Amino acid sequence: MSQQEGEPSDRKRYEFQKVIEDLREYEGSGTQLVTIYIPPDKQISDVVAHITQEHSEASNIKSKQTRTNVQDALTSIKDRLRYYDTFPPDNGIVIFSGAIDTGGGQTDMVTKVLENPPEPIQSFRYHCDSMFLTEPLEEMLGDKGLYGLIVLDRREANVGWLKGKRVEPVKSASSLVPGKQRKGGQSAQRFHRLRLEAIDNFYQEVAEMADDLFVPKRHELDGVLVGGPSPTKDEFLDGGYLHHEVDDKVLGKFDIAYTDESGLYDLVDAASDALADAEVIKDKQEMEEFFRELHEGDLATYGFEPTRRNLVMGAVDRLLLSEDLRRDVVVYDCGDKEEYEFIDRRKNTPEHTCEDGSEAEMVEREDAIEYLMTIAEQRGTETKFISTDFEKGEQLMNAFGGVAGILRYSTGV
Repeated sequence: MSQQEGEPSDRKRYEFQKVIEDLREYEGSGTQLVTIYIPPDKQISDVVAHITQEHSEASNIKSKQTRTNVQDALTSIKDRLRYYDTFPPDNGIVIFSGAIDTGGGQTDMVTKVLENPPEPIQSFRYHCDSMFLTEPLEEMLGDKGLYGLIVLDRREANVGWLKGKRVEPVKSASSLVPGKQRKGGQSAQRFHRLRLEAIDNFYQEVAEMADDLFVPKRHELDGVLVGGPSPTKDEFLDGGYLHHEVDDKVLGKFDIAYTDESGLYDLVDAASDALADAEVIKDKQEMEEFFRELHEGDLATYGFEPTRRNLVMGAVDRLLLSEDLRRDVVVYDCGDKEEYEFIDRRKNTPEHTCEDGSEAEMVEREDAIEYLMTIAEQRGTETKFISTDFEKGEQLMNAFGGVAGILRYSTGV
């Protein structure tokens, strides 16, 4: 999907996702894991006051261990809030803090701060449970795509956005189109002509609303959906009223009964199949090009090590990474060169013998996606995350190790 203004980069989005996955694994004994969602318009001083009150009330918790852990978590959160001035950053802050179980009756205090989540936090939330509250963040990370919405009949029209899963009504208009029953004193022919003129004027007004909204975002727009009864939506689209760059983005037209704001939501429901296809269509195009080069050309690379070498050479145009890739790269010092292992994130760091038979010394262990994206950014390579929700996306993960690329030029690697 295209990058929208204010939306986090692919790297930032991945970092959020990685933190959320870690947080989901944590569990506390009793209700001692604290989560706080702070919206951008919430004064930090008010949050500190709330934390202070919760700290005081936590003294009533019967279990000494739970009481101590909750108060320690609240103290840690309060300490972190000192780094902020009057208000949080633009999209707010989420703070997770608590004593997590590490086995054998042992606990470890964890505090994580996530600034500027993908969407603005809508309301203040204080949550204390045996698990961290991650669902609101997960919903934000699932919000991909920017679609224009138009619903109209001959009486009214509404125009808005679909941003991820959120419908945002923006503009509306009412028509002056007379009903089909003409009033006395007008010839049938003249009445028909005036009615057609009124319809045409209304379609132009709707198109102007849509163009004003969509044209400035045309390079970020993933598609336009048009809904309404027949023949209205057909006349509107077939009449060439929309700006050509907006018209080119129309994914389809859909029958819906209502054209007020609720019609925008009905349109999204009616277009669910088209939207599902659109979400992965770019991924499909990338993988189709990859397979074309793999079978018929020489501009495909795959597997961690060949792709890494091509990246370092600056030969990769687009780096293709599976969204399900969860692996680390371990870097070893082998004298005059470095050697690498590409391993499951959950496994211990393996011992490594260099190609010349000498014992290797580990230099670092790093998340493979972050490692590869760093090289890609340094070389001007675009990174594409590929869904596994279609066959070729699954093949990228299962047959090619989740790492591939389309080259700028052939390297023979």
